[in-house]
Amino acid sequence: MTKLAVGIGVLATVSCLSAGAQTINVMTLDQAGAQVVLQAAKESAQQRNARSAIAVVDPAGDLLAFQRMDGVRPASADLAIEKARTAARLRRPSAEIEDNINRGRTAFVTADIVALRGGVPIRVNGEVVGAVGIAGLSKEADNDIANAAAAALSLSPNPPRHD
Repeated sequence: MTKLAVGIGVLATVSCLSAGAQTINVMTLDQAGAQVVLQAAKESAQQRNARSAIAVVDPAGDLLAFQRMDGVRPASADLAIEKARTAARLRRPSAEIEDNINRGRTAFVTADIVALRGGVPIRVNGEVVGAVGIAGLSKEADNDIANAAAAALSLSPNPPRHD
């Protein structure tokens, strides 16, 4: 019985190796890039006198950087993170989701997402490398700050790395 199990194990290993491993290169937002986006959001918020919570996530929606400016409501922290997570995972601005719901596509309400303006994917060469979420003063200011922050990375001398 032991020889049979070993034989099957060897056969399975050889079969897997002969198929060949297939990989892809994926561009990801690193900590330096997240800090560029965070700083751009903070500067944009200060220019608008809009105290904000700022979240930067990777393409899977996992938090990379966060800052809550003085005077921001405590709930804004969670909202900023969830807006960024929604934009990253759906690969589109959270404003589009809010607009879809307002036009009657209410099925989005049942999804585990935050459908509020202020989440924007960060794109480099058309590829989503992360997202930024802003929660603070108003939905219009949140959206404007997020758009400015997401655009800042394409102006940075340090592009995201390939993994």
